[in-house]
Amino acid sequence: MNKPHPVLTNLDYGIIGNCKTAALVSRTGCIDWCCLPDFNSASCFAHILDKDNGGFFSVEPVGNYRIEQTYLNRTNILRTRFTSGKNAFELLDFMPRYINDGGNYHCPPDIIRYLRVLSGQPRVRIHYNPRPNYAEHPVEVQLTSFYIKHHTVAGRYESVYLYSDLPFEDILEQAPITLERDCFLLVSYNQKLTPPTVDWVELEFERTKVYWMGWTAKTNLLTKYPAQVERSALVLKLLAHQKSGAILAAVTTSLPETIGEQRNWDYRYCWVRDAAMTINILTRLGHYNVARRFLNFILDIVPFKDEKVQILYSINPRRKADEYELPWLSGYENSKPVRVGNAALKQKQNDIYGILMDAIYQSLVLFSNTLDNKEDLWTVVRTLTRHVKRSWRKLDSGIWEFRTERKHFVFSKILCWVAMDRAARIAAFLDKLPEAMSYIKLREEIKQDILEKGCAPKTGALTQFYGGRSMDAANLLAAHYGFLDTDDPVFVSTVKQTYKDLCVDGLMYRYREPDDFGKPKSSFTVCTFWMIKSLYQIGEKKKAQQLFDDILAHTNHLGLLSEDMDFKTKRLLGNFPQGYSHIALIDTALALSDAPPWHSEYTLPFLPHETMS
Repeated sequence: MNKPHPVLTNLDYGIIGNCKTAALVSRTGCIDWCCLPDFNSASCFAHILDKDNGGFFSVEPVGNYRIEQTYLNRTNILRTRFTSGKNAFELLDFMPRYINDGGNYHCPPDIIRYLRVLSGQPRVRIHYNPRPNYAEHPVEVQLTSFYIKHHTVAGRYESVYLYSDLPFEDILEQAPITLERDCFLLVSYNQKLTPPTVDWVELEFERTKVYWMGWTAKTNLLTKYPAQVERSALVLKLLAHQKSGAILAAVTTSLPETIGEQRNWDYRYCWVRDAAMTINILTRLGHYNVARRFLNFILDIVPFKDEKVQILYSINPRRKADEYELPWLSGYENSKPVRVGNAALKQKQNDIYGILMDAIYQSLVLFSNTLDNKEDLWTVVRTLTRHVKRSWRKLDSGIWEFRTERKHFVFSKILCWVAMDRAARIAAFLDKLPEAMSYIKLREEIKQDILEKGCAPKTGALTQFYGGRSMDAANLLAAHYGFLDTDDPVFVSTVKQTYKDLCVDGLMYRYREPDDFGKPKSSFTVCTFWMIKSLYQIGEKKKAQQLFDDILAHTNHLGLLSEDMDFKTKRLLGNFPQGYSHIALIDTALALSDAPPWHSEYTLPFLPHETMS
């Protein structure tokens, strides 16, 4: 019988992955979450969502051991070291990823746990309890001389294989095992054609280590915070799906924004907004391949002509994003429901047009001399401008995805301005001057409308929606997207008023008004970074620096961040690790290091300044 172990209360997990899927490994070396074979497949380990029945995979030392955990330098290989007197060993967790001899990426749906003896004869117990298909049904165990197979006995069939050079009977019985040599445990979604050996595992380890070190070596760490930026970049790379080019928001579902409440969502999807910002950041750090692949993803998903544009997309076209609940799972610390899919897919969010147009603009800037699909891009640009013309005056659900209420959200209007601004620049670059002038005209009409209807009369600050008085942290991006200059009185007022209304103990609310689930109770981490950058931009540099140092002190033991943070305890909450949070960490580090902004590094030929400004 596999005994349950505690679920961590501060998300002190490390992430391992290979751009096909990922796993969360606890501070003590237990795998508490993993989906196979893809990020958005059903889980085979879901202990984080149900401590009794979710399934987990631990290597537990026999006796009292000191445990230390870190990443191998400049890699996504996680090392958990166990020490007790003269006995010591380390657990190296990774998913293979490298370019094989044929020039293709090798990233199988495998978890490799490489056990290396450092001294003495340490003893361990293996607790291996996979529960495929979200642990909905019991599993049957099949023991052979080559592997241990677990498969479902009801519902949709799923299975997983364990290979090892340790005795299978001892693994199944959780008997003490003395480690006398290096050994391995390998979990695979697939049955192996050739049984793995420890020598083969060591080769997979070395090739994967070299791959990650080579990728990291290409990163431009031009900031005062090289270690934090490097780790965040490695996280963002893990969220980039190899096959499709999509970039996930996070690798988990239903980790709550607030313990015991219903703000539990599935983030194993590609939000175009988050992904476009990821591209902006990674290209600033020198990683261009991921940007090119994301551009191809956009061309694959963005419909031509008159079809609906979605705010999020699945990494796998065969898998639907329809939202439903898994009532048999108790939830993280009993925070129900556990959800799969995301109903935001069906929402109308008008900011998506600006996000997509900005991503296309960035791609043209970066790859203008090598793109061979400019006509496709121009068709998408014209399609998006038609959507803006029809939609910018209409109500929408906004960036924060309100489920039951639509309003004239100011941030949505700002991103419609962004769409027309970037469309004008793209049109000028493609020598489509009449279209460029038409887009400029609508751009200026949108801006005038926002400044007339979206500012509070007393403070002059941008509000959350037309006619309202409440603040919205998303409007801090007005300068980021070029809608306002950093010394514009409207932007300065927006920053100061937003800080006054939404900042508590150095952390930011998104907004404070009640929504579909009551009043928000946790801080949305990305908004804290937006505020820090904005304060720095308006000249409050000392305050910005202090807030940045404070939030860095509240990352977990590996430097990772989730979606949310508790205002009082600074506990990490929400889905994990959150790409949005790490994007904003890097962007803020660049700003505080006075690194050149993106638009000063790359240029397209524009119309004369007086007609574009």
